[in-house]
Amino acid sequence: MSRSHFVPWRLLAGALLAGALAPAALAVATSAPAAAGTPRCSAGSLDVWLAPTENGTAGTIYYELDFTNFSGLRCTLQGYPGVTARAFAGGQLGSPARHFGGAAPLVTLAPGATATASLGIVEAGNFPSSACHEVTAAALSAALPAGGSRLVPDVFQACSHAGPSYLTIAPFHHQ
Repeated sequence: MSRSHFVPWRLLAGALLAGALAPAALAVATSAPAAAGTPRCSAGSLDVWLAPTENGTAGTIYYELDFTNFSGLRCTLQGYPGVTARAFAGGQLGSPARHFGGAAPLVTLAPGATATASLGIVEAGNFPSSACHEVTAAALSAALPAGGSRLVPDVFQACSHAGPSYLTIAPFHHQ
C-alpha cells in the first residue's frame, strides 16, 4: 500500500500524540557552545517537520526532515539527528535510523532558516515477519546533537523488533 493512503491518519496521529506524547515533544535541551561561539540549536528552538515531497525507489520512501529555527537567535547543527519510530502509546519501535551520506558540515541557522536531513523509510513489508513484526507507527522522534528531541506525527508501517534497519538518516545540511 502506498504511503499516500496513510495521509488521513496523520491528523489522527497528531491528535492522539497531543495527549499521549506531548511532554516529550516539548523537551528543551540546554545549548552548548559551538566552536565559533554560536550556540548549538536546542529542541526548544526548532520546529521539526517532514517536507511534503516524497519520492521512493526500491521499497524505500525518502523525505526531507526539516529543522526550522524559530528562536530569534542564530544557532548551529552538525552531525545527524537521532531518528526513531514511535508507537501510539509512545514507546520506540524497532532500531534507530542508521546513518548514510558523507561528511557532516556545520550548519548555521539564522532565525527563520531551515536545515534538512534526508530520511529514508523502508517498507516494513520488505522484511521477514519474524525479523520485523510489522506494526503501525504514530510518529518519528528526532533527537538533536545538543540533546532533547521533537516528535513529528507521521503514520506508517514500521518494524517493532530491533534488528532490521528500516530507517536511514543523512547528516544535517542547508536547505
